[in-house]
Amino acid sequence: MSDWPDGYGRNDQYGQGSGRAQPEGARVMPHVQRGRTAPPIPQQGGYGDRGYDSGYSDGQVYGNGGGAHGGGGDGYYDDGRGGRPAPDWRRRLKIGALTLVVALLAVTIGTYFWADSKLKNEVDLSKVIERPGGGEGTNYLIVGSDSREGMSKEDQERLHTGKVEGKRTDSMMILHVGDNGNTMVSLPRDSDVEIPSFRGSDSGKLYPNQGRRTKLNAAYAEDGPELLVRTVEHNTGLKIDHYAEIGFGGFANIVDALGGVEMDIPRDIKDKDSGSDFKKGKQTLDGEKALAFVRNRKEAGSDLERTKNQQQFLATLANQAATPSTILNPFRLYPTMGAGLDTLLVDKDMGLLDVGEMFWAMKGITSGDGKSMNIPISGSNGGNLVWDKAKVKELVEQLKNDDKVTVSEN
Repeated sequence: MSDWPDGYGRNDQYGQGSGRAQPEGARVMPHVQRGRTAPPIPQQGGYGDRGYDSGYSDGQVYGNGGGAHGGGGDGYYDDGRGGRPAPDWRRRLKIGALTLVVALLAVTIGTYFWADSKLKNEVDLSKVIERPGGGEGTNYLIVGSDSREGMSKEDQERLHTGKVEGKRTDSMMILHVGDNGNTMVSLPRDSDVEIPSFRGSDSGKLYPNQGRRTKLNAAYAEDGPELLVRTVEHNTGLKIDHYAEIGFGGFANIVDALGGVEMDIPRDIKDKDSGSDFKKGKQTLDGEKALAFVRNRKEAGSDLERTKNQQQFLATLANQAATPSTILNPFRLYPTMGAGLDTLLVDKDMGLLDVGEMFWAMKGITSGDGKSMNIPISGSNGGNLVWDKAKVKELVEQLKNDDKVTVSEN
């Protein structure tokens, strides 16, 4: 009995184009299903009167009966070339997730080294002599200078920076970062302080203490950041661990890169010298208006009032810069980081992680995780603000021990 379907051959011939009456040889045909009749094979035209037999059957005689491209229940599917394994989607998802993690890691590492390379580690705190002992936590001296470096004449006029040569400090703050809350203490630039003995940052010459008293910002004007740190440490007894300074241009650029900072202006403000012209209420300040707000002094009535405005703005700036809309948006994140790092001057031991800690601490103060205050003042002497020695001593002890600050500024 023949296993071949009826009518499979033509003129009793075997094989494709065979003219012999006998088969060329036995062919192994896998999975022959007996008792089933294959549908007739369509005959191809041409090739003379002998015709052409393609030898192809699209019936169910061969294969697993799943169709040309159907999937089987055994985890295989037939694509016309034999069975192939079905796609392993779990494995593909794992590979995709791993690729995404590696890509994000590469971007993060690249961003870190890019940002770290932009830091200007130019302040050498090793030149500061007779330093006090350290305490718990980390103390940053944050300085806003009136540096006009990199600013055009048009920018100076637009930002109302004036045309004073050199650099002066426009604001100074001590930021203490510790486990019992962060504390930001503003140091008015008109503070009455003693200039101690110091070593010239450039000359290396030792200058003895002559008991000279002057305004705090005069120390910076006389010998730069190193003498300013030395003077702050001498008059407070608190060791400064890191120094960070930013100029007018960098400050304005950061605000503009963020798309502005929303502030609640407490009153109508108009001051020709700083360029301030605000109405009371919430409003978004661009770089020019923000700089005018923090530099407003005459209208504020005192340097103490101005330092409060500066604290409020810097904390708000840090808070808004740390929002997901900035951090997760590279078109906003990189310009903001670039604007800040291009003009940020720090000490030689301060790294990008320290900058991040400083930044997040300022943000935390806005969120209520900490305290902001002016250094306690007891009065004035010839226009200079005199510190309350007893309160300052108590404040410094609390900062050194990383205790919760309970000292009030009043």
